[in-house]
Amino acid sequence: MPESRSVMASAEYHSKKVLNEDTNESSDDMDSVCSDSEKMGFIATKEDEDRGSTIDIDEEDKISDKVEAAVLRMLKKEVDREKEVNNINYSSIEEVKQEASQTEDKDFRVVQHEHDSQSHGMRKCHEFLKKLRIHVWASLSKAQYVSLLKDFVESEFFVIDGDSLLLMFIDKKTQYLNFFYQIECFLHDFAEKGARYVITFFKDAEQMFFQYPHFLFLRTALIEHLRHNTSITVHTEFSNCLSSKWEIFLKQSYPYFIIVSDTGLSSRQTDFLSVLIAHSLSKKINVVLASGQEYDLLRVYGYHVQSVYKHRSFFQMYEQDLRCACENLVRHKEPLIHLYEHLKLNLKSIQKEVCQAIRLLKQLWPEGSDIRRVVCVLACAVGLKIYSSVLGNANTPMGANGMQSARRRSKHVSPEEAADLCRMQCLTVTFLLHMPLSQRAQIRDMKSCWTKQVLPLLKMQQLCMHFALVQLCDTNDWKLDLTYLPDLNDESLLINLAHYYEVEYTKGLEFQKDLGKEMENDYQFLWDAVKKLAVKYSFGDAFPIRKTSQVFLEQEQTLFRVCEEEIPNIGLIPVKSDLVQDYVGDVLKDLPVLKSNDPAITSLIKYKEFDERHHWHSDRPLTEEYERVPCNADAKSKSPKERREIQKLQTFRHFYGSTLEDSPSKHIVYQEHVSENANSAVKKAQKKHKSKVEIITEENNRRLKAKEEDKEQKQWQALYMTTVKEIKENQTVGINKLEKFLKTFKSKSVKFSIEMTALSACLQVWKKHCKEQGNKSKDLSKAVQVMRRIHILLEKYQDLLEEPHLQKLTKYLKLLGFENLACSLSGQTGKSNNQNTSKYAIEVGSARFQLQYMDYYLLREERNDPDPRVQHFIPDTWQRELLDAVDNNESAVIVAPTSSGKTYASYYCMEKVLKTSNEGVVVYVAPTKALVNQVVGTVYSRFTKKLPDGLAVCGVFTRDYRHDVMNSQILVTVPQCLEILMLSPRCQKWTQRIQYVIFDEVHCLGGEIGAEIWEHLLITIRCPFLALSATVSNPEHLTEWLQSVKRYWQRAENKIEGSSTNSEKNFTRQCKVKSKVQEQKKSYRVRLVLYEERYNDLEKYVCSLKGSDFTIEHCHPCAALTVNHIENYGIPSDLSLSPRESIQLYDTMAKVWQDWPRAQELDPEEFVSFKNKVVIKKVDARKYEQELKKELSEWIVLGQRQKVNELLEHLKPKSVDCSEQQKWEHFANFVDKLHEMDKLPAIFFIFNIHSVERAAKTVFSKLLEKQESIQGPDPEREEEHLREKLRKVTKMLTKFPEDTKKLSPHKIKRMELLSTKKTNLEIRLKTLTTIPSVCTYADHKAVDEDTLRKIFHRLRFERRGYLQQKMALRGIGYHHASMSAKQRQVVEMLFRLGYVKVVTATSSLALGINMPCKSVVFAEDSVFLDALNYRQMSGRAGRRGQDMIGNVFFYDIPLPKVERLIKSNVPQLKGQFPLTISLILRLMLLAAKADDKADARAKALSVLKHSLMSFRKERYAEILKIYFVFSLQFLIKEGYLDQECNPVGFAGLVTHLYYHEPSNFVLVSFLVKGLLHKLCQPIKDSTVFSEDVMEKLVLILANLFGRMYLPACSMKYKRQFSQSKVFLEDLPEDFADALNEYNTKVQENFAHFLLTTAKLADMEQEYKLPLSKTDFTSQNWHGSELASYLMDNTKSISAISPFACLSGVVDNDLFHENIINKAVLHSLGVNVTNCPLLYLNKYDNQGRRRPLNAYALDFYKHGSLTALTTDNWLNEGDAYYALKDFSLLIKSVGTSLSELCDDPNDNVLLAFKQLGEKYEEKLKRIT
Repeated sequence: MPESRSVMASAEYHSKKVLNEDTNESSDDMDSVCSDSEKMGFIATKEDEDRGSTIDIDEEDKISDKVEAAVLRMLKKEVDREKEVNNINYSSIEEVKQEASQTEDKDFRVVQHEHDSQSHGMRKCHEFLKKLRIHVWASLSKAQYVSLLKDFVESEFFVIDGDSLLLMFIDKKTQYLNFFYQIECFLHDFAEKGARYVITFFKDAEQMFFQYPHFLFLRTALIEHLRHNTSITVHTEFSNCLSSKWEIFLKQSYPYFIIVSDTGLSSRQTDFLSVLIAHSLSKKINVVLASGQEYDLLRVYGYHVQSVYKHRSFFQMYEQDLRCACENLVRHKEPLIHLYEHLKLNLKSIQKEVCQAIRLLKQLWPEGSDIRRVVCVLACAVGLKIYSSVLGNANTPMGANGMQSARRRSKHVSPEEAADLCRMQCLTVTFLLHMPLSQRAQIRDMKSCWTKQVLPLLKMQQLCMHFALVQLCDTNDWKLDLTYLPDLNDESLLINLAHYYEVEYTKGLEFQKDLGKEMENDYQFLWDAVKKLAVKYSFGDAFPIRKTSQVFLEQEQTLFRVCEEEIPNIGLIPVKSDLVQDYVGDVLKDLPVLKSNDPAITSLIKYKEFDERHHWHSDRPLTEEYERVPCNADAKSKSPKERREIQKLQTFRHFYGSTLEDSPSKHIVYQEHVSENANSAVKKAQKKHKSKVEIITEENNRRLKAKEEDKEQKQWQALYMTTVKEIKENQTVGINKLEKFLKTFKSKSVKFSIEMTALSACLQVWKKHCKEQGNKSKDLSKAVQVMRRIHILLEKYQDLLEEPHLQKLTKYLKLLGFENLACSLSGQTGKSNNQNTSKYAIEVGSARFQLQYMDYYLLREERNDPDPRVQHFIPDTWQRELLDAVDNNESAVIVAPTSSGKTYASYYCMEKVLKTSNEGVVVYVAPTKALVNQVVGTVYSRFTKKLPDGLAVCGVFTRDYRHDVMNSQILVTVPQCLEILMLSPRCQKWTQRIQYVIFDEVHCLGGEIGAEIWEHLLITIRCPFLALSATVSNPEHLTEWLQSVKRYWQRAENKIEGSSTNSEKNFTRQCKVKSKVQEQKKSYRVRLVLYEERYNDLEKYVCSLKGSDFTIEHCHPCAALTVNHIENYGIPSDLSLSPRESIQLYDTMAKVWQDWPRAQELDPEEFVSFKNKVVIKKVDARKYEQELKKELSEWIVLGQRQKVNELLEHLKPKSVDCSEQQKWEHFANFVDKLHEMDKLPAIFFIFNIHSVERAAKTVFSKLLEKQESIQGPDPEREEEHLREKLRKVTKMLTKFPEDTKKLSPHKIKRMELLSTKKTNLEIRLKTLTTIPSVCTYADHKAVDEDTLRKIFHRLRFERRGYLQQKMALRGIGYHHASMSAKQRQVVEMLFRLGYVKVVTATSSLALGINMPCKSVVFAEDSVFLDALNYRQMSGRAGRRGQDMIGNVFFYDIPLPKVERLIKSNVPQLKGQFPLTISLILRLMLLAAKADDKADARAKALSVLKHSLMSFRKERYAEILKIYFVFSLQFLIKEGYLDQECNPVGFAGLVTHLYYHEPSNFVLVSFLVKGLLHKLCQPIKDSTVFSEDVMEKLVLILANLFGRMYLPACSMKYKRQFSQSKVFLEDLPEDFADALNEYNTKVQENFAHFLLTTAKLADMEQEYKLPLSKTDFTSQNWHGSELASYLMDNTKSISAISPFACLSGVVDNDLFHENIINKAVLHSLGVNVTNCPLLYLNKYDNQGRRRPLNAYALDFYKHGSLTALTTDNWLNEGDAYYALKDFSLLIKSVGTSLSELCDDPNDNVLLAFKQLGEKYEEKLKRIT
């Protein structure tokens, strides 16, 4: 893969947290992490560790006291350290001196009003600006490199600062039209990727450009072009970012982010941009840097700065200073222009002249004209008039002044000479009007430049053009064609014409070329107009064009560009491969092929082994990771110790699984002759004729059922009185107990009688409550329980209800005041005659009562008919469809909400395979290792099966832990590891055994990192699959793509079976000998199973801190909408309302529009689905919700926008901002508040690992402090006193003998007294040491002591294990991927069991981990809190069977962000760029080395032909083919493939390091050149390497594999870093030379590839601007002798965009990577990120170097994670992930190298081994 993999490192590490967690964790269950953090008091001392779990209780309590004290101390230290880090010491920061980029032009200066720099105000302003620069620098340096377009809502947009956009592309070398082309490409790429944006040009920013007239003119032309020729919204009404209009715009629209440049053309402009950055961040608008952005076909990456509280506090503190600074930067006094030092010109005079000239031109050309003609004529006429006037005024003084003027005159041009220049400008525009772009692209490339005398005149004309455009574009009374605004000027053509008339025209007649009649007339027309506008002055006729001999061009410059490099023959190295021919044969037939004697072929690298190192064997096949570990199933071959370890692990997995599953383990029996008929169990159940045996069995079952029913009836009779009493005493507690009790019964009749009893009891409670309250307001929750019982009886026990029961229910409904429902139930049509209202009546309508008060108690649609395939519950229709799919061996895509039960089908599938064979395999693919562990636990808990020796039920394969990979029936793995198996030539037999693959969380297919692997797997598997997800927004598209893949496999398998060779048939037969897997009926159907209804509704709350208290406001989902969003996109389909929220919406609608015509119709009591309905169900409420949403949209159609606005504003919660410090200080109080509200258990999602731990510790310390306040100031002393007493008593008791018979009565009495005293002391001590109930959130009844001990046993030797245990005892835990697997599992188990109630976590709990809770809290904002993560995380809230509703709390998240999350659509799955060069090499290796060639070929072609990205997109399919061709050519030229596409050389090593492309290729080049052997020299007479060698090796590996780029601006200042160097040093010289050599070869290959494939471009598109579609083909070109003369037909531009050719770019420039994206033909769709370059240095748009972060080397030197967070601008989580990945990489490289080398004492191997051990040791020591 190209370097974009490592360039985009910051984005990668964040995504790896979720997608590649398995690569970043220590070994599961096999590790025992030790740490030196004992000094903190968090883990056991060495002696304690030796004793393991035998620590005395007294000692444990003492340790716990130390832990608790240590937590409080540590928290204080952390707070102090954070304050230290956040408070910038401005005096310690020094600006790095930069070379001046602009030199002052004395002949053209813009002099602006200067303020008194010595005044107090200005000094203060300068001091503040220094603070502002450092504040902005500190923020930008911490920017995270992320994908920018991840969670776009349709109506969301971002803002591009127009001047920053301009700064990204302005370059003196870039031609005018090419500048517009580059900007349009940039904006078009954004639009193609689904982005919406507006562009803002601030009025005051215009002044920054007056010193640079060319850029000012470009700016104005760009504004007008975007306005008139594109659909982009351009704002120019805002004066600056501090204006009130801008503030209102931000508040109303709240853009997603703003793209801003951090540097300007001048320091003044840079400060102006700094004010914009500081202001945006203060307004909660995130900032993206304009510099450093990179893009590929699908994504845009950039530096993203998150708005946090410190930005807001900075603005509040310095708002006045900011406003003062902004005023000083924006000077409104009119500037003066100095030409040639002595000629002064006022801008007002230019504006005035332009205005007059426009009026005259309108009279001259009343019919209108093209903008090019108009601007040219105006610029020439006004320029000549003003210049002549100013020159005339300057020549009037006499005497000494006159002599001085004469001297100055020699420096400037005369009016006649200026007229010559203007004539050539008119001629240039004539060329632009007629000459097509294809001809202009061939114009010779001149290197001449203007003389100093001419430049000021040109700049003045550019100012005229600027003012002309400003006035022209606002003209509505004149027909003006603005289409060609991007092509007003072509300086390259003008210089060509100047050179021609200055040098060549005068040489003789043969050089005097004809213009052509048409062009001559047009030129004459333009010049005549100039003359008429400047009638006061005489500037001569149109011809001759040059009337003076003034030299306009510098003579000493090289005139024409000469291309030194000779481009090699265009063509491809021929390849002989059926696979290649099959895939790209249609492309290759149109491309030229090199002859066999071409140097490119004859010089192909013939691989040679190291002559001097015979023990290296590059062609030796490397073992795969799964082959390096023996299987666990073959227990006989293991030692007793190993067997014990396996047994312990399996015991734990059973235990871990038991916390996930309630049901007991199922013993699977292999059924040799299982009926293959789909749904056989169902059909059997429906069988009509029964045998005698079946009749007897049924009779026995009936008898047993009756007996069980009788037993249950007696059990209920015994509990009857107690239950009724409990309900009457405390209705909530009583009902909860009753419902738990009901779950234990099976008999429907018993359940019915219980429900009737409960109904009567609840009614009694309601009656009693009404009597007590009298006329006061009543608690309707008591009536809710009455109505709830009625609902249940009518719906679930309808068949048991008899007339007396119905009469009773009717009576109860009347008592509640629901006469209409009573009539409906009794069948009466008229109203009741009883006019007396019951004193127990609810004063709310029946429908409103059910919706508003019963709310989440409303019954769901559930089936009552059991399915014989499911034992423990009745599946829904969609779940049955899944089971049918598995029975029929079909594939299915399942999209259903979290906790809806979609994974049941996975285990049903596993059970089926286990039953039907001993060899069939089910592969379960999970995105993270944590999820792998969970699935393994569930499998162990669910299934047991006796298998032959050597086989296992379950195997695991992750990068750092694996067992029973090839010999298990259920393999649980991560995508990367399954891909290794699928693409391994040695695994074909195993892949034939796979019967089903289950993909959990398949939406990872749309992720940034590793997504292409999911794609490869879905494409390469030949068996059916289940793809599960809760968050796929385009499941239909996904299913269609997967169906097309299955159709491919259907054709491929038919072809394989029809044309297999004998050897391949034998291979297939061997695979079938033992297994019957292949005999199953094949199905190629892919079902889509959609289920959108969540069992529990989610209610959202916005939480704010007000003083020391919290305001928790309900957040209605509709509050997230805006009128524009509803109008343009409608209400999002997944924006669901709870019944209560539907009522709230109706009430607000009725309140806002009091004359609303449909108010009566949509009143809950009148609504058609509710009217007189006794049981309103959830589905009815959903119909009402849909109708209200439809009506809301209709309001806008009816012109009630204002009312909709008012409605939405009314629903919006009012949040209050608080500081970061306050937020975390009061976090524990917030948790306590949730505890009071009965909203625990809760998961608190925080995206920073450090904050996750700190938040949990804060809650813990708060409980410790509370306990201290309850137990007194010194409980430790009393405890110590009691312990001492107890010790003495115990000692005295030990002196008595065991046989008490021999003791005297006195001694016996004494002993009894001591025993009693001991018991009392123990009781007192227990009371003192027991945690008071108010000081813990733990539910001690949820887990028994024995289970708790077992769980805590796993924390014995873990880092901070004691701390974690003590926190767990208080019901608190934290969870993130940097913890060991054991630590995470402890938290997961205790939380699932209901013991731990508060867990702070990162996104490690987002993907599929089974940890349902009552509430989810988002406690920190982050760029990674996007639509996808929000849905995954909030989906945890609401435990099915326990909670009727889920709660989502936003704790100090900006309200606009909350609104965005609620209405966001999950990003659509569009696929990834699926190919890398390493992958292509792996596919070639598979095809060449496989035993079953047909299968391997089919797999390779499936990957190449069926990517999701190219599905139904022919252009992308073509791009992939082009990329494949290039990759093959690269691999052949570099010696990894021969011309038959067989792998050679170090192909094996490269493919083993495939994830690190292109660093894998560079590493091999270092190895081949012997550089690593040269470096790795041990200390004399030893095998140990010096620290210098180790550091150099880390430096090299960090440059290759640890590439994390910092923004260029991070180098702007320097400060005294405490420990780190921060910026990574360059590679050692010899390694840098080798890398340069590698890059040069790659660039040559890539350029050669571009030149070869250029003919595949769509040239019709190439002559159009990509966004505005302005066409430059020019149909009316009739040729011109002069034009032909100016063209350079030797110029090679076959692969260059014609727009780029205007800037002098030619084919040779493609050999330089920095020009490729700007120059290459756009329709090819090839990007330089697809080229495997590894940059030595990388530069941003402004040419500033982007340094590499030295985190890997810095950590190796100082071993401090804290230093990386303070010095290297990384947060702790990112740093830890990056270091773990780097450590794993060192191991991986070392292992691969060791397998290629026979000599275990080879220096390189030893060096890698030593480095790997040292790095791992340092990582383990992190505290």
